[in-house]
Amino acid sequence: MKLALVTDAWAPQVNGVVTTMRNTSEHLRERGVDVTTITPDQFRSVPCPGYREIRLSIAPYRKVARILESRQPDVIHIATEGPLGRAARKYCMRHHMPFATSLHTRFPEYLRMRAPIPLGFTYGILRDFHAPARVTLVRTRTQKMELEEKGFRHLEVWPGAVDTRLFYPRGKGALELPRPISLFVGRVAVEKGLPGFLDLDLPGSKVVIGGGPDLDKLKSEYPDAHFLGPRFGEELAGLISAADVFVFPSRTDTFGLVMLEAMACGVPIAAYPVPGPQDLVIPGSTGYLDEDLASAFFKALELDSDACIEFALDHSWQRSTERFLSFQTQIDWSGGSGGAAALAEEQEEMGERVVSL
Repeated sequence: MKLALVTDAWAPQVNGVVTTMRNTSEHLRERGVDVTTITPDQFRSVPCPGYREIRLSIAPYRKVARILESRQPDVIHIATEGPLGRAARKYCMRHHMPFATSLHTRFPEYLRMRAPIPLGFTYGILRDFHAPARVTLVRTRTQKMELEEKGFRHLEVWPGAVDTRLFYPRGKGALELPRPISLFVGRVAVEKGLPGFLDLDLPGSKVVIGGGPDLDKLKSEYPDAHFLGPRFGEELAGLISAADVFVFPSRTDTFGLVMLEAMACGVPIAAYPVPGPQDLVIPGSTGYLDEDLASAFFKALELDSDACIEFALDHSWQRSTERFLSFQTQIDWSGGSGGAAALAEEQEEMGERVVSL
């Protein structure tokens, strides 16, 4: 099989979508799939306003079209709704080619936190973007139900995964700080709800790992917290293992891959009872969910690490990739894309609205 994977989320960005796309493409190749990745590093780009770590490709349509025409993939999977995703979708619509998509984030909520744009408007754009896809993969059952209520169709659940060869218990020595240690790992940005963690009255030490647009602001506002900046690979796994509880204050994540990474390291989770954590955390086993995040922290502190590790081991990249591939192979890729021909002009006009990551 020849598969084209189109994603606006790619290195040097650091987030769950990038990790998912990178690991999925690698495991697909290990299974013998001929994978072509179309990513921002292949195009001229500019920093996303307000979020310089994200690069937006400039006028990518012609190059995207050339790549797809030269590679002649059997399957086209569009992973994001940014400039590259919109260009690939436009190509498929113009040539009546079937395609699949995936929906990884709550972009409307992220955007609403930065600008007074109604959620219904942005969800309408996303719904139109994904409507012609043969299948749209989402991260959890909760996300699937929420999107179906908003009029999205052809949804299937593609669960996340964790690299247990990297993330496993490595002892507590990497952080020499007063205990208990509460830890957050992720983008330091408004959508992650970090004040909900940093404002808590907790004993011991609070640690934040990651970079983002709010890093300097939060460092000045919370001088007692330990901001370590971005960390990667084995160093990151060691730091996560050294924590006592992983605190996840986001209310907007569709999944929360870092929670799986923490569990794989034997660290229980404290989070709000919202989508994402509700799909990953088994209360009383792998963590606790509570609107009182401090209460969830204190209860999670008493949990044994074995259940966390066992849960994470059931979420391997091998299993995730098999599920991803099964959805691609179940689709009838021969013939046209159903209503694509009739919808092409309308959808292309809709696609011209700016929908970045």
